[in-house]
Amino acid sequence: MEKVLKKLADELNSLDEASLISLWDKYYERVQNFSPSREWEEDILILSMIQSVRWKNQLFNQCLSQQSGIPSKHEEKKDSLRPVRRDKVKKSAKVLSFKPRE
Repeated sequence: MEKVLKKLADELNSLDEASLISLWDKYYERVQNFSPSREWEEDILILSMIQSVRWKNQLFNQCLSQQSGIPSKHEEKKDSLRPVRRDKVKKSAKVLSFKPRE
């Protein structure tokens, strides 16, 4: 299991963040329309992988700037780890709640 996860992480790390973020809106909209299907489950996993790459890169940049002593532009913005909608009208964010299976 760990080997599979490491392989997935390696593949994700090799992808361009800008290309992934361009897909964020598409998958965000798709998961809004819940259906108990394999396709919906895959869509939410894709959305979470896109978001995880963004968070990883932001954390990496923040840690790197702290080590170098250069103030990070993200230090001023506490909400910088939230998803960003680009080239669209700003909408209010919606938190998706997930409940564990029983």
